[in-house]
Amino acid sequence: MKNLLLIGSGGHANSCIDVIESSKQFKIVGILCDKKKIGEIVLGYEILGRLSELPKFREKYSNVFIGIGQIKDPNLRIKLFQKCKKLKFKLPKIISSKAIVSKNSKIGDGSIIHHLAIINANSKIGNNCIINSKALIEHDVIVENNCHISTNSVVNGNCFVGKNTFIGSSAVVSNNVKIKSNSFIKLGSTIKN
Repeated sequence: MKNLLLIGSGGHANSCIDVIESSKQFKIVGILCDKKKIGEIVLGYEILGRLSELPKFREKYSNVFIGIGQIKDPNLRIKLFQKCKKLKFKLPKIISSKAIVSKNSKIGDGSIIHHLAIINANSKIGNNCIINSKALIEHDVIVENNCHISTNSVVNGNCFVGKNTFIGSSAVVSNNVKIKSNSFIKLGSTIKN
């Protein structure tokens, strides 16, 4: 297994840890965050340092994953993704062993597919995206960069989800819908043509 540095220590990071462990592709070496004490342990992993110390950790590690969510806005995730790219970190895609992902789909760098999510044929998930637990991305869907598709939400066939969009839990997007960039779809909404 390859070593992986995790950024973040909140609730979303906890979920990411579970998915990373299930994938059995990476060994988490520790966590960087600004909210907990250095040396504190989160689900068995030590807080090694602060986000400002990313350049120092790049000297030792090449793989990093952003375990910070984006319910309110994607700006922090975007900023961190860009900083990691500039430092030439690799941001792998993380796919739960309990997810169903079509071999005919594409998943971008730094994106995570959580437990029981389904990504159907010919769908494309951009970079730095969160496809949360039980989300369904149907066939021929395009989800652009920096999107968060929340728990139990459904994006039906031939939809387009513009960059930096948040789709709330249990929302349903009907077939052939185009969602503009920077949209915020509320929990339980139904979006139709």
